[in-house]
Amino acid sequence: MLIKTRKEIPSSEITPESVYKARRQFLKTGANVALGAAGASLLSPTASAQVGDSLFARAPADINLASRPDWLVQKVAERKDAPATGSFNTDEELTPFSDVTTYNNFYEFGTGKEDPSNNASEFRIDPWSVEVAGECAKPGTYTLEDVLKPHTFEERVYRLRCVEAWSMVIPWIGIPMKDLLSRFEPNGNAQYVKFTTLVDRDQFPAQRSRFATIDWPYQEGLRMDEAMHPLTLMATGLYDDVLPAQNGAPLRLVVPWKYGFKSIKSIVKIEFTRDMPNNTWNDLQPREYGFYANVNPNVSHPRWSQASERRLPSSLFMPRRIDTMMFNGYEEVASLYEGMDLRRNY
Repeated sequence: MLIKTRKEIPSSEITPESVYKARRQFLKTGANVALGAAGASLLSPTASAQVGDSLFARAPADINLASRPDWLVQKVAERKDAPATGSFNTDEELTPFSDVTTYNNFYEFGTGKEDPSNNASEFRIDPWSVEVAGECAKPGTYTLEDVLKPHTFEERVYRLRCVEAWSMVIPWIGIPMKDLLSRFEPNGNAQYVKFTTLVDRDQFPAQRSRFATIDWPYQEGLRMDEAMHPLTLMATGLYDDVLPAQNGAPLRLVVPWKYGFKSIKSIVKIEFTRDMPNNTWNDLQPREYGFYANVNPNVSHPRWSQASERRLPSSLFMPRRIDTMMFNGYEEVASLYEGMDLRRNY
């Protein structure tokens, strides 16, 4: 239906996969409370011994949102699980929930890594609308429910590589971007897709600051073939639940072979364009942040090497440095850039 509107992370243990899977199964049975004695009884003896220290033993209130529509919570609970093998999953250890949700770049909430989680507790996603515009047959302004309800949510366990040379492994929940964009019927003139973040100075403290260096709104873009690639995801949740505010609720782009700044958060506009759109960091520092932003260990940032990364959680005494993989390990996307100079088109 159309509507008319116009830090350094403290060292901690990685949660075992068995605990995560048990937690996921527990939620699917309809439980929506913190794991207590009854919840622990559903786990294996080993998992039960560990779950007391696990960050998955949490109440829904731990999701940093002032509004959580029941229909969205239900759709997240009914998602398809990640495949056992293949690029939509990985056997690498997951980054703990606490680190995924407290070590964030979301400049609308502040420039510190903990600012988003500290400043997002009153963020609301109900009501929410998304404007669709440009080179497509079905432009308009859609409610969040209209955007998401026709789709089955899927889980994808992806590596996330930040341009700052740290990385995580996150179980995202969302919609294949190809399925979402196809509903708006982009035409032959649509060569790119542009995404725009919400501007709301009441909810985003940095947007009302006189010292902000970013010209709001935050903007990002992809080539259409990148947006339509099977790996590209419109994320709606993570770790068995809806997206927390600091992670980009209610809609966040996830492109696992690109640096994390491409993963624009809290999206309110999708525009199909003929020309390459502006993106915020490329506008601010074009020598440091290219439009393509493909993970490439052979192309250094002007101020640091990209040959290795720090897998979180880490500390001075547990740095956990690993080699960076080309395209973040998602080599199947290489054909998208065949013949392109990836040093020049960084």
